[in-house]
Amino acid sequence: MESLISFHDADIIAGGNVVIHSLNMDIAKGDLVYITGKVGSGKTTIIRTITAENPIGSGSGNVCGFELKGIRRRDIPRLRRKLGVVFQDFKLLMDRSVWKNLEFVLKSTGWKDRREIDARIDEVLEAVDMTTKAHKMPHQLSGGEQQRIAIARALLNKPEIILADEPTGNLDEDTAEDILRLLNKLNSETGTTIVMVTHDKGIVEHYPGRHFVCKDESCYEQ
Repeated sequence: MESLISFHDADIIAGGNVVIHSLNMDIAKGDLVYITGKVGSGKTTIIRTITAENPIGSGSGNVCGFELKGIRRRDIPRLRRKLGVVFQDFKLLMDRSVWKNLEFVLKSTGWKDRREIDARIDEVLEAVDMTTKAHKMPHQLSGGEQQRIAIARALLNKPEIILADEPTGNLDEDTAEDILRLLNKLNSETGTTIVMVTHDKGIVEHYPGRHFVCKDESCYEQ
């Protein structure tokens, strides 16, 4: 199956230094992939490389048909529309409602038709079981509810890949379990590829998927 993410002997760079040498990683449509490792081992740097925020050194990297080495600045927004990113700290806009948060993303990425915007917001809110919270401000939501909205935001442009960077890091155990069930449901029912960075190896054991470990300036599949 054709890879959506492919790194071949790629040096992963952060701050001008190589943090992972010779990464080899091929991720196909429908894969559920975990990247684990200690703080500072390069996990999040891989995510930033996939989104073309960080450059790669030697070797090659391709994401959704875009060659990362030498990618043109104008192509980066086109690449990122194929990706949905979920952060540990939610990154919602606190000065506007849930609905307005989602509307802002769609308008920023070129959606113009009012009916299509409304319909898409309804769809993603239903997907994360948050249809009754559209009018709420982010501060009126629990941490788990905010993360559900962050996942809804990541789904807006029907991404080929969801990148989840420690999505349960700021949540209590029960709430984290709800978010993990939601992400796994999206993976199993819609075939959305999910790449999740986590320090919690218990997640990998409970929700089996492919598992890459970052250690000693390398990252390999177990």
